[in-house]
Amino acid sequence: MASETKYPDLTSFKALSFDCYGTLIDWETGFQNSVRMLTSQLPSSHPFNTEPPTEAMQRLHDVTNAYERNQPTLPYNELLVEAITKFAQEDLKLDGLPDSISEPFGNSPGTWVPFPDTVAALLKLQKRYKLAILSNVDNQNIGATVNKQLAPARFDAVYTAQDIGSYKPSHANFAYLFAHLKTDLGVDRDSNELLHVARSLTADHVTAKELGLPSVWISRGGDRRDGMGMGGDYMALKDKVAFGWRFDTLGDFADEVERQFAAKSKA
Repeated sequence: MASETKYPDLTSFKALSFDCYGTLIDWETGFQNSVRMLTSQLPSSHPFNTEPPTEAMQRLHDVTNAYERNQPTLPYNELLVEAITKFAQEDLKLDGLPDSISEPFGNSPGTWVPFPDTVAALLKLQKRYKLAILSNVDNQNIGATVNKQLAPARFDAVYTAQDIGSYKPSHANFAYLFAHLKTDLGVDRDSNELLHVARSLTADHVTAKELGLPSVWISRGGDRRDGMGMGGDYMALKDKVAFGWRFDTLGDFADEVERQFAAKSKA
């Protein structure tokens, strides 16, 4: 169910830009499954050997974010291999990490599945807007996601951290998005033609506010303390974000878009 009964206008935008993993793709479940392969090897008394492995996930996420900041040109699949190896050795005190775990982890984002509402919602939205992805994931993984996991929905543009040479929340990634959408699709964010759609507060919505970019928060439980996951603590960040719309799911967002366009056609 959508979170409000009345929303600002959504019919004036020409394009939607999406964060992919966490918004369209169930990033946390895929990430959790990989972490569990490591934590299950730990003694039952180890503080990281929990179910679900929430603290271990947060720690690996922190390690991954540090790599993104310190090695911004390292492709995400390679970065994941480096991060999970460091995490296993330094935090879990495991003796090395076999390639049978580290390399599949690097290539795992392309196998992670969409949320149940994602594809049907995208099929509705692509009738109304041009669709683009702005992702921190590498080209190989995003290619598998777009061509397999999100099919038959289609995107007009896909921009990755590997192409850009930095990771969100860097302003450079959004500057790249704005410039390329204007050149590639004729979408001008300065004319208020672009709406950004994302789950992560830290990677997307904080920067959106800083840049004055209209945005939609697909909260997927993140508005609750017990569901905030890896996308950031809303209560801690509420003064740093300014999304104009919030929906529980992408499906709710697409339904509201359809409702508004239908109402406009009858006016």
